[in-house]
Amino acid sequence: MKSLYIFDMDGTILYTLDDITNAVNYVLDKYSFPKRTVEEVRFFVGNGLRKTLERSVSEGTSQETIDAIYPELTEYYKEHANRFTRPYDGIVDVIKELRERGMKTAVVSNKRDEAVKKLCDKYFDGCFDMAMGDREGIALKPAPDMVNMVINAMGVTKDECLYIGDSDVDLLTAENSGIDCIGVAWGFRGKRFLEEHGAETIIEKPEELLHTFMNFDRI
Repeated sequence: MKSLYIFDMDGTILYTLDDITNAVNYVLDKYSFPKRTVEEVRFFVGNGLRKTLERSVSEGTSQETIDAIYPELTEYYKEHANRFTRPYDGIVDVIKELRERGMKTAVVSNKRDEAVKKLCDKYFDGCFDMAMGDREGIALKPAPDMVNMVINAMGVTKDECLYIGDSDVDLLTAENSGIDCIGVAWGFRGKRFLEEHGAETIIEKPEELLHTFMNFDRI
């Protein structure tokens, strides 16, 4: 029986793509790089904001230039992270229902830790037992470090855990952590992408989580 459900943030519980794209395009335009479309950025996100920037700038851009731009990107995004960001329809109610059933819930994201906590407070007040993001000294997903920290803090076994995400990064995170995974088709990558990257269980709507969770057990 699963008792801890660990959620990715961007593309899983929150639609953040427009605000991320706007922030990226702000610095790209400022430094005379071509702007990127939402559809391009959709496949750039997942490994943290710096990696999104590295994928967005022109090929051959030096690390020195990226180092100079990155602080401006993080500052701009910090100030403009909530213009178009919103929870996916139904996800808040589903998480609340899980908690009412006695389940533990957590968020693990490659966003900066302070941003993760701020967004959870704003959109998911009281919905999570623990929320973690990028912080000094901890490897980003798909490394298992953050997931393992949550599992240890919650005092459960890996067989009791389920990871929910929308990308290849999430699939790898679950695999590297040794826990089961559900892919969500409503996220940034989409159902076909998840299938092509080996997702065994994919759901189309947040409310499906309740039924899938109750029956999801590989033992």
